[in-house]
Amino acid sequence: MKNQYLDLEKKIGISFKNKSLLENVFIHRSYLNEHRDFKLTSNERLEFLGDSVLSLITSVYLFKNYPYLKEGEYTDIKGTIVCAESLSSAAKKLDLGKYLLLSKGEEKNQGRENKNILADCFEALIAAIFLEKDFETAYQFVVKFLFAEKLDFIIKNRLYLPAKTQLQEWLQEKYKALPEYKVIEEKGPAHKKFFKVGVYFKEKLLGVGSGFSKKEAEEQAAKIAIEKLKKEVKI
Repeated sequence: MKNQYLDLEKKIGISFKNKSLLENVFIHRSYLNEHRDFKLTSNERLEFLGDSVLSLITSVYLFKNYPYLKEGEYTDIKGTIVCAESLSSAAKKLDLGKYLLLSKGEEKNQGRENKNILADCFEALIAAIFLEKDFETAYQFVVKFLFAEKLDFIIKNRLYLPAKTQLQEWLQEKYKALPEYKVIEEKGPAHKKFFKVGVYFKEKLLGVGSGFSKKEAEEQAAKIAIEKLKKEVKI
């Protein structure tokens, strides 16, 4: 029987003796709704284990390579590197989407490009490598295919910081001045207020955010402002 995962195994440099374990990585729960007699379960249990293994790998890596950082910074960095956006990006580079077993509905909804499905798949693959080999092999896989130069870049440029902090530091360094946040709109009952907040610099609106707290709205506004600044908008 032809090994349908041969290209992937070559790409990651890991050969699986237990092909069913590797196949399990790519079984989305939607597929089982249409194939109830399928021999394997969904990848959810592997994803659950992979999430824990990834958390430990990230903690060990940061502890070994960035001893000067504080505990709070470790937490922020972990949140940045193990988010769905980052994991799905790594999954796309490995072309994991093409191996997924999905329902017809998920296929129509572009499930192979869905960042949450891909992120879960990547975590399931980490678990499969851990079970097939060992922690060290899983560790090296994550370092190579998730961290690579990305984690160093995040830390060097302090991209793990909240958007409000990043924006403030950038404007202080470049213009020696601070942004200002103003509530543009406030609506809803007292127990569930909804806010729309704008972030301004020298009276110029840089971004507008919204949320059920001023803090949430300000953070969103800051993120939008940062994206504008990346595009070198003159302010």
